[in-house]
Amino acid sequence: MLASLDKTIPRSEAKRLAQDLYYATYRLNEAFLRTTSPKVHNFLVNIGVKEKGLCYHYSDALYRHVVNGDYPHFSFHLAGANIGSYWREHNALVVTAKGKPVEEGLIIDAWRDPEGLYVVAFNKDPDYHWLHRPKRGCCQKSLLSRTKASL
Repeated sequence: MLASLDKTIPRSEAKRLAQDLYYATYRLNEAFLRTTSPKVHNFLVNIGVKEKGLCYHYSDALYRHVVNGDYPHFSFHLAGANIGSYWREHNALVVTAKGKPVEEGLIIDAWRDPEGLYVVAFNKDPDYHWLHRPKRGCCQKSLLSRTKASL
């Protein structure tokens, strides 16, 4: 799916990015001690039993990880759905071909599927209507240097 974003994307780079995203998600699941469904894990985080593992923890960590990688044919963004709704807000990473609008990208959702990544076209998600979130705090350069160590 990553290679299909643009005909100029080398398949080897798309494959490397896919592997990196899967491996980073696996490591995040381990770091967040995730053993349950997303909603149960959220409950455990919200009552203080678990420290991290909300959707924005996943999207922010993946963003910070891949933005520092060697992926010259891709751009990375953050998106949100139901922004401001305490129980329904959801956040995810978006991958686009370099220079393409976010609406032509893929949602990379590490939170939704506890066994791997949920990947869907930005405007084709049956569960969420996504909006670009270009001003999320995780995108500040001062935070980027801490990411590799945290993954």
